[in-house]
Amino acid sequence: MGTAWDQAGFRGRVQAALEAFLDEQAERLLPLGRDAARLVAEARTSVAGGKMFRASFCWWGHQAVAAPTDEDAVVRACAALELLHASALVHDDFMDASDSRRGRPSTHRTFEHEHRGSGWRGDPEQYGAAAAILLGDLLLSWADELVRRCGLPLAQVAPALDVLDLCRSEVIAGQFLDVSVQARGHADVDTAMTVLRYKSAKYSIERPLHLGAALAGAGPETLAELSAFGLPLGEAFQLRDDLLGVYGDPQTTGKPAGDDLVEGKRTVLVALALDGAPASDAALLDRALGTPLDEADVERLRGVIDASGAHEQVEAVIDQLTDVALAALDRASVDDDAREVLRSLATAVTRRTV
Repeated sequence: MGTAWDQAGFRGRVQAALEAFLDEQAERLLPLGRDAARLVAEARTSVAGGKMFRASFCWWGHQAVAAPTDEDAVVRACAALELLHASALVHDDFMDASDSRRGRPSTHRTFEHEHRGSGWRGDPEQYGAAAAILLGDLLLSWADELVRRCGLPLAQVAPALDVLDLCRSEVIAGQFLDVSVQARGHADVDTAMTVLRYKSAKYSIERPLHLGAALAGAGPETLAELSAFGLPLGEAFQLRDDLLGVYGDPQTTGKPAGDDLVEGKRTVLVALALDGAPASDAALLDRALGTPLDEADVERLRGVIDASGAHEQVEAVIDQLTDVALAALDRASVDDDAREVLRSLATAVTRRTV
């Protein structure tokens, strides 16, 4: 295997696997009529246009241990993680009352608008909420199904299903921790890091690496080596996401300016800013979180965060965590070609602008 990797080609293979799987589901649900077709259509939208980092780390987690004996089957297993991710986003957008995702209306808003435009009975918002809950549940179920039926022998798939089970438990419990933190209106840096680790960091990089490696027959020592790389890298990845949630360009991110501030996210960035800002600025930031904000409000809060030193601190922590991850990767007993691609992926996930 050469170290040159056609990342766009891989994304195309994953997308094709997702489309084929959804075609199969659409056929299964055909007797349910138009409404089921609408649900599958929204599922297609929810898995389109992503960066597919989770599928990529799954693939290279496998390659780090052994070359696939059935590439198409492994691609399908990798694609399952994009269904898991889509499920989390659909539910997350509803819980955060987010209006958009990737530059288009979020799922609950899409179905809410359909209800309202059709003049149906009942509450349009409640209908949108129900649709988002059900679609997220369906995507979560399908993630498990796609791994189980990826095409590899069940004995080979079983350890990967154990990883998927743990991954789902972590991300769902992490999400509940997140909404509980927002409800209490307080999170210190340690709490914010725990939310970050379990809601996003583990399921974004560490568990995808584990799933791919488990399919390749990896033992506990190899999984531990991949954790030493994947967990700090996942934390750096999510810290970058937190910065984009405040400083990202809406034209690039597909989300409104300062969206995390409007949603009241108690991220590590915000926790550091509240700790480091003068009392009056900290009180201003704390009061503003989770309230409607115009562009001038967002810019003012960015100024508070910058002046507190939190922005600079988070950038420094991203660099430190990335260095820790790459040092662990250098020590790991993995395929050298895979090591090189994983290094490039580490750069991609921590230096991104979207």
